[in-house]
Order: sequence, then structure tokens, then C-alpha cells
Amino acid sequence: MAENGAAEAPQQPQVQMKILGQFIRDMSFENVMAQKGVAGEVQPDVNVQVALDAKKRSVDNQFEVITKLTVESKNKGGEGMLFVLELEYVGIFHIEGIPEDQLHPFLLIECPRMLFPFLRRIVSDVTRDGGFPPLNLDNIDFVAIYRNELARRQAASEAPVPQA
Repeated sequence: MAENGAAEAPQQPQVQMKILGQFIRDMSFENVMAQKGVAGEVQPDVNVQVALDAKKRSVDNQFEVITKLTVESKNKGGEGMLFVLELEYVGIFHIEGIPEDQLHPFLLIECPRMLFPFLRRIVSDVTRDGGFPPLNLDNIDFVAIYRNELARRQAASEAPVPQA
């Protein structure tokens, strides 16, 4: 029988995350095909680029996470651009209980993962409203993006500095 005064293992702080708000900070959709016209059969080749950023807000435990998405669709049959969509989507998060050394990956992996369904819907609606079939983005591997960015930064810091 355990005594009431027995030492207990220290409890980890409970992780709390709330999405306080989300919004489109900047968006541009350019329907190049409608402007220039395309002759012949159109076979879209879609390229998606993702960039992530996060910053602390002035309020305690609040962070802003920015997902920048660039979607370019070119015609496989030619070099003609069909459309370009640039979207900067922001989520405002309240986060508590994350150790300082784990906060950066949490902000750039878990937070964008929570926002992704909303981002996907915006891309689908904008491409459809722009006169194209709705583009339903595949899931994005935010862990891979985070690791690639860490590797890129490490390689850049290890690169020799050119002497003048």
C-alpha cells in the first residue's frame, strides 16, 4: 500500500494549442490562359512550392504561423503558363506547455498541419472560380519541409565565405 506522502514523478506540463484566428494575408491568382489564350489540347503540369515562417506575437503564448504557397500550372504540350496562384495564409495560435527546444518544430510542423484543410479548400475554390478544374492539393509533408530547411540552413552556415 502506497503512502500518501510518497514521491510522485513530476508531471509534464499539459500541451495546449488553440487556433485563435486564421486569415488570408495576401493572395494573387493570375489566369494566364484566359489572357493569352491557348491553342490545342491542354494538359496541366502543376508545381506547388511551400514556405513556412513563424513569429512570436506581443501577447504571451501567442504565435503567428505563415504558410506561403505558390502554385504554377503549365501546359505539358508547350511552355505556356496556365495559371499562377500565390497565397499567404496565417494562423494565430495560443500555445502552452511546449518546452522551448521543441517550440520551433511544433510551430512549423503541427500548426501548418492544423491549417492545411482550410488552405486546401481555398486553393480548390480559387482554381475552380478561376475557370479551371478545382485543384485538390495532396497532403503536404511538413516534417520533410522542416528537415529540408534545417539541412539547407546548416549547409549554408558551413559554406566557406568568399574572401574579397
